[in-house]
Amino acid sequence: MHANIEKPTKKTARIVGTLFLISYAGVFIGSEISGSVIDSDPLLNAYPDRGQLNVGVLVEMINEVAIVGIAVLLYPLLRKVSEGVALFYVGLRVLEAGFLMMAKVSSLSLVDVSEDFLAAGTTDTSTYEAASSLAIAQRDAAFYIGAIAFIVGGIALYYLLLRSELVPRFISIWGLLAIGSLIVANALGTPDVTEEFGPAVLLYLPIILNELFLAGWLLVKGFTPPEDKTKFIKPTQRELTYVS
Repeated sequence: MHANIEKPTKKTARIVGTLFLISYAGVFIGSEISGSVIDSDPLLNAYPDRGQLNVGVLVEMINEVAIVGIAVLLYPLLRKVSEGVALFYVGLRVLEAGFLMMAKVSSLSLVDVSEDFLAAGTTDTSTYEAASSLAIAQRDAAFYIGAIAFIVGGIALYYLLLRSELVPRFISIWGLLAIGSLIVANALGTPDVTEEFGPAVLLYLPIILNELFLAGWLLVKGFTPPEDKTKFIKPTQRELTYVS
């Protein structure tokens, strides 16, 4: 009976760990590809370099698929602690993925603005610069809301992991502290680690290292099997009377 339960749990742990790694690969590789187009002069480069931008955005979308997959796979395990909080966590990851997708759509809209600007061939760039700035502002706003969903979802996740003891407690506590560091980073308006690296970006490193460590742990060790606590349960007075 125990073996039947253990086998799918290990398989789930490996899949979740792999999805964490895929998520980070999508973010960092995709943003590296598309970032050079957006961060330069999108009016001049977005349309000519649309192929590069499209590929970068497509690679980044791997992250959205991965984070939803992580939440869905963890739900059957986390719901044993609190079904409401586990469902809340899944909802937040879906919300996060949705806003990140909106950010990608805003990035791709720069292609149309750039095409119209280059076709117009005018020296009056104010209208097109305004449209470009609006698209970038919408992208940044969507990323920011997605980050809030990630933070709240992270608190829910590490609370459930701490309560369930599916992984060692230090990983869950580390995760909660890392979420605190991420809150400070967002409150200070620190640039995203994929866009600009500097001393303030170090506030993002605790959660990155934590999730990468968690991924490695799940791939190598899997989930911690629940301990048999029945031997610690004290018999009731009725049971003692019956036995005697």
